[in-house]
Amino acid sequence: MELDGCAVRVVDAPRVASVRERMPAERDLADTAEVFGLLSDPGRLRLLVALLDGELCVCDLAAVSGMSESAASHALRLLRAHRVVSVRRSGRMAYYRLADAHVRMLLDLAVAHIEHTQVVEEAVHPEREP
Repeated sequence: MELDGCAVRVVDAPRVASVRERMPAERDLADTAEVFGLLSDPGRLRLLVALLDGELCVCDLAAVSGMSESAASHALRLLRAHRVVSVRRSGRMAYYRLADAHVRMLLDLAVAHIEHTQVVEEAVHPEREP
């Protein structure tokens, strides 16, 4: 038997059934995976973290993120297409903001998680550089 293998096919059938019932639909899982894929790019993530402080125009987002305006606009279009950010137009200017409180919570939790794991990593391995 493998070290991580199971001796039986299902150990806790009622729990497996309960989890299966609560499992999101395949399309919802695929959409969620796409959002996490969008968040996996450091440039797009910088844009989103910048928006934690509120609405910013593309020019300011490019300056904050270190991206060109063209690259920032492209990244923001992707984020908007997946309902992660929303846009408000004023004349020729486009102002972006986080789409809703769920996006803010996701980012806040991710940042808090990294800050927490950095503290743990530094305590466990003080010889490593951050």
